[in-house]
Amino acid sequence: MSILSASTSSVLKPKMNKSYPIVEYGEGIYIYDQSNKKYIDGCSGAIVANIGHGIKEIAEIGYKQLSKIAFTYRTQFTNQPLEDLGKKITNLSPNLSHIFFSNSGSEATETALRLAIQYWQEVGKSEKNIILSRKISYHGVTLGALSMSGSDRRIRFEELLTYNPDIPTPYCYRCPFSKDHKTCNLECARAVETAINKIGSHKIAGIIMEPVVGASGGALTPSDGYFEIVREICNKHDILLICDEVMTGLGRTGEWFGINNWNVEPDIIALGKGMSAGYTPISGVLFNQKIYDAINEGSGIAVYGHTYSGNPGSAAISLGVLDYIESNDLVTKVKNMEAIFNKKLNELKNKFECIGDVRGKGLLWGVELVSNREKRTTFPRNLNIADIIVDIALENGLLIYPVKNMVNYSEGDAFLIAPPFTISKDEVDELFNILTKSMTMLEKYLVEKGIQ
Repeated sequence: MSILSASTSSVLKPKMNKSYPIVEYGEGIYIYDQSNKKYIDGCSGAIVANIGHGIKEIAEIGYKQLSKIAFTYRTQFTNQPLEDLGKKITNLSPNLSHIFFSNSGSEATETALRLAIQYWQEVGKSEKNIILSRKISYHGVTLGALSMSGSDRRIRFEELLTYNPDIPTPYCYRCPFSKDHKTCNLECARAVETAINKIGSHKIAGIIMEPVVGASGGALTPSDGYFEIVREICNKHDILLICDEVMTGLGRTGEWFGINNWNVEPDIIALGKGMSAGYTPISGVLFNQKIYDAINEGSGIAVYGHTYSGNPGSAAISLGVLDYIESNDLVTKVKNMEAIFNKKLNELKNKFECIGDVRGKGLLWGVELVSNREKRTTFPRNLNIADIIVDIALENGLLIYPVKNMVNYSEGDAFLIAPPFTISKDEVDELFNILTKSMTMLEKYLVEKGIQ
């Protein structure tokens, strides 16, 4: 493995005392480092590389557009790739007619926040300026996005944050109401109204939710009926429903939009990651005609934006990625893969006592690790079990995504499995062979350390 030592690099890395392999190239679901070691990208990077690596036709689209013009500023020009992309995404969306483009998921959710607040300002209800969110959630790293996030990442910056996530998250494995999901009457959904009543609907602009809670929850997936109730509550109290689909959007759950699994129409959707499948930075915020009309008939000004918003090169690449997904029917493929991953992950759970729960949708799956399955006991935080299984898998040639501290911001270990949509059945078998080997090594480690 070709490794770059942290002590010799001038680049600030996520973990300053860790050395990282140096990537050389990618092909399909595989990534190769400089020593030609092969890794299965079992989590699509950060659930980004939806169509796999090294797709030449996408690179050619980028080269062709960049050769024509690489940058125009949004207040001076629009461009054809941008207009075509806007039409493409709005046509795919659940009845959302307009879109604003930005560059990252955090920018998208932050724009969604501002868009919701501006809507109420435009219709003369500026006191509606609070965004509600769930206790287990992650909406991004910028201050507005982090303020909406129910994640341990907020702790260091708590004094700077405006909002406090207060809605219980649908977490059936550890139900916040100590109920069984078959007989709970979806109390977690009805608790949304309780959170609204604590503040007053006259102060609340919107509620933001991930259809499937990814980075902070390990693919927490609500029961059927949850989002229907939330939508009804939002309608009743005149509150906008915002879906954070940065991770779930554009095919990851077996539907073009994760919320489509429950046939619910939100008012705003934030997109990112899969918009370009990692081939360029781009994100966007979809919103409905009601919001557009309020702004258009009011100030007529979009009060947000970034220098690179609407970049023609990124727009062309994003359009190429979506065309690739559509022409290869990859969303249907993802839906068909769901049963395969569900079966294989539950077989893995039956084999290893340290797996407490598996959950997910499409090709977005979470595996929660426990020290005692019967009691659902979390591992002590200082053991960093999620990091250990990720490191073991990396050494074995498999990338998985760590999830930590989903219980009270201080406990809980899980990992995400979310490979590119293009993964074949043979590659699925290869992935699970390495994952099984890695779990065997983790189990041995736990026994040797007297942890389990």
